[in-house]
Amino acid sequence: MSVVRLLAALALCLGVTLPGIALAQDMNGLIPMQRRGEILGWEAVGRVDLPGGMCTGVLIAPDVALTAAHCVYDARGDLIPARGILFRAGYYRGQSMADRRVAAVYAHPNYVDDISGRVSGASMVFDVALLRLAAPISSSEAEPFGIFDGTLDDLPVTVVSYGNGRSEYLSRQSECAVLRRYAAGQIVFDCNVTYGSSGAPVFARTQGRIRILALVSAIAEEQDVGRQGESYGMALPERVAELKALMRRDDALPKVTTGARRVQVGQRMTAPGGARFVRP
Repeated sequence: MSVVRLLAALALCLGVTLPGIALAQDMNGLIPMQRRGEILGWEAVGRVDLPGGMCTGVLIAPDVALTAAHCVYDARGDLIPARGILFRAGYYRGQSMADRRVAAVYAHPNYVDDISGRVSGASMVFDVALLRLAAPISSSEAEPFGIFDGTLDDLPVTVVSYGNGRSEYLSRQSECAVLRRYAAGQIVFDCNVTYGSSGAPVFARTQGRIRILALVSAIAEEQDVGRQGESYGMALPERVAELKALMRRDDALPKVTTGARRVQVGQRMTAPGGARFVRP
């Protein structure tokens, strides 16, 4: 895979409007969702607020959100402590359906966060993290999405995200395409994403249900001739299963005594920093 740029860790949320709602489309093919009712059904997509930045996450269980691994590392390459992260389900213009502090962060152990800002396509496959929330979010507030585990068969996909200049509301690209899939797990899209779309779920429809196919991890650099407009993600079933296994193993550990603090998977004992741009 050619050199690509990982998206900035600004917020991203995904969503689509209800059937029958017609919205104006801008010159980039994006439909701004600037009314609260337009995100109904997509409240499980939320903003991940971090020290100095933000990303997008999406609920896959009442107390577990999925996001990109590079979002949860600071500029020094250290995992941001869970206490500094807030998940805001269905965020819209300063309000959300539910706010939850993060109790634990599980970045995939095979993801390599290079402070030089470079990462290989092989590492991008593992650009996945789980956030365990301090308390579950009820289904009446936000219904979690499942993970896509099937054959695409050239089906269109949908991305709705926050981005640079539109961080307070969602914008929807109702249909984009999977261009290529690699055996190692990388997926290439022609979806319209920008800085601020890190961790955005890419949705596919299967058997009448919307599932999460991938997370937005990177976009092609301007000098990548012939690849402008490409965005990059990863297959999720195996990665998510591996992270859930880490969570279960953590649950089985003896509880620490009062006043102690356990270092979570991949965490280093340093002060938190802000999210940043990262380039593969």
